[in-house]
Amino acid sequence: MTIFKLAQTTQEAYKSSLRGLLRGMNASVQDIEASAVISGDGLLIASVLGPDTDSDRYAAMCASLLALAERAALEIARGNLRLVLVDGEKGSMLLVRGEANTVLAVAARSKANLGMVFRVARETASRIPPVPSGT
Repeated sequence: MTIFKLAQTTQEAYKSSLRGLLRGMNASVQDIEASAVISGDGLLIASVLGPDTDSDRYAAMCASLLALAERAALEIARGNLRLVLVDGEKGSMLLVRGEANTVLAVAARSKANLGMVFRVARETASRIPPVPSGT
């Protein structure tokens, strides 16, 4: 097996494990509708999103939104940002900074218990493994 094939296999195994982590989180809170793990620079790593979502565009916007919110929080001396909540009439979206420069994006129904969604999202974000070297 070539180094390229090995790196590709490692990357696919990593993405598969992340999709499993996302599916587990989504199943643990019935009101979570979609989720994604995004790199800090806005590239989609793994997702469980609806078919109508442009996943690459969504990933880029989430990373930008989190970066802007982090700068705003520092500007007004709020310390390190823990999460961003976007509350729309059809539901909420939560962005949580994960380990190894990742972002966890979670979409929940409008009637969701946000406390439960926050708790599960934070736990899941803390369990995102670092990107394997060489990928």
